[in-house]
Amino acid sequence: MSNEAYDQVDNWNEVLLVYRSALKEINTKLEILNDEFQHVHRYNPIEHIKSRIKTSESIVKKLKKKGYESTIENMIKYVDDIAGIRIICSFESDIYQIAEMLANQNDIKILEVKDYIKKPKESGYKSFHMLVTVPIFLSNKSVETKVEVQIRTVAMDFWASLEHKIHYKFEGNVPESIQEELVDCAMMVSALDIKMMSLNEQVQKLAKDDEESETA
Repeated sequence: MSNEAYDQVDNWNEVLLVYRSALKEINTKLEILNDEFQHVHRYNPIEHIKSRIKTSESIVKKLKKKGYESTIENMIKYVDDIAGIRIICSFESDIYQIAEMLANQNDIKILEVKDYIKKPKESGYKSFHMLVTVPIFLSNKSVETKVEVQIRTVAMDFWASLEHKIHYKFEGNVPESIQEELVDCAMMVSALDIKMMSLNEQVQKLAKDDEESETA
């Protein structure tokens, strides 16, 4: 929810209702866009979609880390990723197409964009992040609700999942040797994504050439 939304909700259960509704809204938009893309281009850019609501424990931990009290107002105001949706696609080029299609929705507002693909983190992490708001229409009001959107390839998602498990196991204190291996793996993942995208472009070109020769 936007910072002004606190006065519009009455309790934590209603907050959760609104955030869950926001995830449903974004998910439906993505499914429609994916279907349209299939209809026009005979190709689905989205492999699958994952969504989640951050646990209350994680929210409280994040607020404490930022130095804020654990209130509903502070949760809404200072925690941007209470509602999160992750879009997994096949190729790096799909990421920017999906982001553009989502940004072109009239009722979605883009608050922030972080491109960790063009500028990866030092760990090797790559993903495209968007912080957006979407209006949720309840019976007596509408609430602008924040959703964090992450878009990445299958290979990027595999790497990020492994990194998360390793950091969880070592409680953030990952041995330097393992950290170096993760960076090496990130470079291999990046090379794989580039190679697979190039291969797909070759396949698409051959298919187009075959169609043109059949109609000639």
